[in-house]
Amino acid sequence: MLNFRFVKDYLWHRFRAKNRHGLHSPFVYKLVDSTIYNYADQKVYHEIEDIRKNLLADDRVITITDLGAGSLLNNNKRKRVGDIAANALKQPKLAQLLYRLAAHFKPRNIIELGTCLGVTTLYLQNAAPNAHVYTLEGCPQTAGIARETFEQAGFREVELITGNFDSNLPAVIKSLYQLDFVFVDGNHQKDATLKYFEWCLPKVHEDTILIFDDIYWSEGMKEAWAQIKAHPQVTVTVDLFWIGLVFFKSGRVKEEFLIRY
Repeated sequence: MLNFRFVKDYLWHRFRAKNRHGLHSPFVYKLVDSTIYNYADQKVYHEIEDIRKNLLADDRVITITDLGAGSLLNNNKRKRVGDIAANALKQPKLAQLLYRLAAHFKPRNIIELGTCLGVTTLYLQNAAPNAHVYTLEGCPQTAGIARETFEQAGFREVELITGNFDSNLPAVIKSLYQLDFVFVDGNHQKDATLKYFEWCLPKVHEDTILIFDDIYWSEGMKEAWAQIKAHPQVTVTVDLFWIGLVFFKSGRVKEEFLIRY
């Protein structure tokens, strides 16, 4: 069913958003020009998309344990793996953007909150092969499929942590000296999103990037995104509608950018 509120938000964003032209921040201009709008093909894209095709054709049915806000498309507890791949995985355009962002910032550690079937994790690990990747998934059944995905790709360095985010995320954050790259793509609820953001704050630094998925998912997520942007530690945000980028660059006037993507 068409979500008219979502469509309205999308059209309003498109109307107000800019492309690389007219940006007065050298940092954001470079990010948009060299990374966000870099559509050059990569060999790794095809390799990972072949894995996605296999998942789309997977007819196994698993029982979903959903600890978050559910799906806008299908809230059945019994789901075909191929349907999950079609409805829940990041589309190639966004997954490849995450790849470029990770490649650009060269993080030493990556936290992904919401593994799903593991395709986005593959993009992140390939983009920053020297980073230690912690990927957290609430559903044991989908985590099992993700583990198969990692084995198929030959990945051994990804640390897949299964269970409730509230139990597992604080421990991961505590284990790290600082946070370099955090992608929040799970439990799309206002209070949970703000909680994860607050947990990250003590470990952010000059080069940290936090990425929040589905910032227009609901009115609650829109409110969470507004509060994150307004936080005094946040200096630069880039709103791409589908995802929001958060930076903590010191000595800068707070700036918010809406970029067409």
